Amino acid sequence: MSIRILITGGTFDKHYDELFGELTFKDTHLPEILRIVRATVPFELEINQLVDSLDMQMSNRLSILDSCRKAPEDQIIIIHGTDTITETARVIGEAGLSKCVVLTGAMIPYSVSNSDAVFNLGCSFTAVQLSGPGVYVVMNGKVFPWNDVIKNKQKGIFEPLNEI
Repeated sequence: MSIRILITGGTFDKHYDELFGELTFKDTHLPEILRIVRATVPFELEINQLVDSLDMQMSNRLSILDSCRKAPEDQIIIIHGTDTITETARVIGEAGLSKCVVLTGAMIPYSVSNSDAVFNLGCSFTAVQLSGPGVYVVMNGKVFPWNDVIKNKQKGIFEPLNEI
């Protein structure tokens, strides 16, 4: 059984552009990360888009949902920006797919020291294999159902809605 990894952008895949002094997209870091961590679970990578989640529109989210629907795999990890990850999770969750879909991201880009990208990706690999059908957000070592999670921007972590 294989895991589909949908790449949509977000901080996870940004790199520092020294010419312009800003974080931008060049390409995905996923092939390098998966090689370094020696992932032995079969996976398929699919670049859906490379977009900052703050710039995502409903059309972007529907493209992600469409890729989830068309994927032959029943286990899907979506790399997504953390600012609107819960909005995309809601779109997919409300679609009622009979697959396990895990959305994850990073607060610090993979290409920057002390990034949480590899940890969150590793947690997502485990979560997608152990969770049943549904949509989940995996951040900070926790698995949240799509309809019970919020990004606490003051603390820089994700929490259940009922803890706010």
